[in-house]
Amino acid sequence: MTKHETKKRGQFVTFEGGEGTGKSTQVKRLASSLEAIGTDCHITREPGGTQGAEDIRRLLVEGAVERWDPASELLLHNAARVEHLAKTVRPALDAGVWVLCDRFTDSTMAYQGHGHGLDTTMVANLHWLLYGSFKPDLTLILDLKVNDALARTQSRNASETRYERMNQSFHDRVRLGFLEIAKAEPARCVVVDASGDIEEVERRIFEITREKLNQIQ
Repeated sequence: MTKHETKKRGQFVTFEGGEGTGKSTQVKRLASSLEAIGTDCHITREPGGTQGAEDIRRLLVEGAVERWDPASELLLHNAARVEHLAKTVRPALDAGVWVLCDRFTDSTMAYQGHGHGLDTTMVANLHWLLYGSFKPDLTLILDLKVNDALARTQSRNASETRYERMNQSFHDRVRLGFLEIAKAEPARCVVVDASGDIEEVERRIFEITREKLNQIQ
């Protein structure tokens, strides 16, 4: 690269879906596939991705189910996201790195908006106020029946179970929320059937990424 050339902006790919749909596993697998063909990737997550945002994460995903009012959750998630965008996501994209993120604004809309019943227009307005037109280049929504997804979470040995322990109706609303988001933004969002085996889902995700972003062979 000469001094007159600028590095091409990286692509921002987000993984969404309810608890137990396999997002974290598939983020790592897509990164591995992309890096194998020479694409520089950075894996991150929300809430999290910076020291401050990880501190907020512990407040949100651990402890009693009733720990926070839904509006407090909304503000905490966005406080973590502002840090994450400023210190991790935007600098990586500007450096030409692809950012693969486990959850982003769609999770806030699905969980705090649809799941907890906060006004979705208010949630969307807050996102616009904080982030303007900034959105992922591609969002992969991993979809699985709630009973099957929650059954997967039972095998986890982790402390981050606050959302998993919310009732079935909450998780049903979250799933429907993600499907509504996908229906509203088909150019950005693709629903991926997460009921297949890990390798099958991995292949489908790579195919979608190649087709939608048209920047990899």
